[in-house]
Amino acid sequence: MLLGAHVSTAGGMRNAIVRAAEIDATAIQIFTKQPNRWADPPLDPADVESFRVGRLRGDIGFACAHDSYLINLATPDPILRDRSYASFQAELARAGALGLDAIVSHPGNATDGDHARGRAQNAALVESALKESDGSVKVLLETTAGAGSVLGSRFEELAEMIELVSSTWRDHVGVCVDTCHVWAAGYDIRDGYEAVVEEFARILGLDRLQLFHLNDSQKPLASKRDRHAWIGDGTLGDEPFRSIMRDPRFAAVPRVIETPKGDDHAATDRMNLERLRRLREG
Repeated sequence: MLLGAHVSTAGGMRNAIVRAAEIDATAIQIFTKQPNRWADPPLDPADVESFRVGRLRGDIGFACAHDSYLINLATPDPILRDRSYASFQAELARAGALGLDAIVSHPGNATDGDHARGRAQNAALVESALKESDGSVKVLLETTAGAGSVLGSRFEELAEMIELVSSTWRDHVGVCVDTCHVWAAGYDIRDGYEAVVEEFARILGLDRLQLFHLNDSQKPLASKRDRHAWIGDGTLGDEPFRSIMRDPRFAAVPRVIETPKGDDHAATDRMNLERLRRLREG
């Protein structure tokens, strides 16, 4: 099973491989730059090579990046739109250089309240960026909690954005399901797991689900609050994670935790990953 965590690249990309080994990860997510800054510093070629070699030696079967939190491809502001697009292009380029499989991206925020415009703009800019890349890195739209004018909290929104991408590039776009986010958005994966899976299958198709972010939630169902918790320690409890870990339909889908780290990042990640492994067994 492809299972792991978001790991730090502090000190260089190669250190992500070391940190992955500390938690026995076979899947990882990283930032390729500081996520709260616009600066897009070039990658060190030697560091890139160390990362790529280390990934092969470390048996990491899936590696992705999460793009910058500043990017908003759905914004009505033309200046922010152009800055976001340039940053997104740079994210894809770095991911390609590192040999990553995918980049996870929030669908954006339609601050003018025009969600249809925001969805269409997001799809157009994602397609444009894919065309200008080498095509090796997929874009995974992440489910969101649904606060304010943020897009992507409903399966229908994600399906529309993907359908708006031309057929040539549509297979380069998938979905990352974040368990905390879908719970906050009102999908009851605790007491109605099968119904939610069936709804996703009907609206998007299970082949579009290409990554799980496994996180418990501090907040209740339909809260629209994005507050992650340790696995089994929040309002979701163990059951949805047991279901996901044991569901044969998702056997090949990578799973990455973004749970709170605590003082010792590796120890906390190991604890959460071990809980998931135990849930898989029974």
